[in-house]
Amino acid sequence: MRFLLVICIALLVLNCEDKQTSKKSDASAVKDSIVKTESQKKLKEKTRREYPKLTDNNAMEFFLEYEKEHKENKVRIVTDFGNIDILLYDKTKFHRANFIFLTKQNYFNYTQFYRVVNNFIIQGGNSDGYDVAKRRQKIGRYLLPLDTKRGYTHKRGTISMPSGDIENAYKLASPYQFFIVQKKEGAYHLDGEYTVFGEVIKGMDVVDEIAAVETDQGEWPLKNVFIKTVEIID
Repeated sequence: MRFLLVICIALLVLNCEDKQTSKKSDASAVKDSIVKTESQKKLKEKTRREYPKLTDNNAMEFFLEYEKEHKENKVRIVTDFGNIDILLYDKTKFHRANFIFLTKQNYFNYTQFYRVVNNFIIQGGNSDGYDVAKRRQKIGRYLLPLDTKRGYTHKRGTISMPSGDIENAYKLASPYQFFIVQKKEGAYHLDGEYTVFGEVIKGMDVVDEIAAVETDQGEWPLKNVFIKTVEIID
């Protein structure tokens, strides 16, 4: 009888030890799984994002370094109406670097010329699409300072950067948008208010054709004028 009692106690102890070991193993497995998942997330994020998310605090420093390595200064805006080739000015280095950066990030693809004023300007780089909003969110929210003392004026064919929010007292530039002066006599009343950072070198006939499309009272084209792509050219 005593022998059977000893065997029962031994079995009970072994069973408890197995349960404790099992609990520890399960806990370790869960912990390892969490650590592995977090590591995978960090690795995925690091792999996906080559550049920092831009803000007003880091954008200028970022573009100061970016423009040293990325010297491209010619781009082609591809639309259903034809192509518009643009030379970006080296002197307005932050605005040139910003436009090249956004081009390389494919930001402008299937944005629109969303504001059209015949015999004045066509304005692009925006859209009411969700995908464009997501692109902006990923790149970051920032503004660029005015750079109006380089001797450039708003002559016909120049590309300039509009200011940001309506409440932006200093007319800081909205980096995701741009406008092209279509008016034959130029729009010199804009000098000193907005940054001219390039000019059309080919395709002003395309600009004129876009400027002639029918718009609503808000100056938005009745039929969307898409920017298919913006490409860097030699």
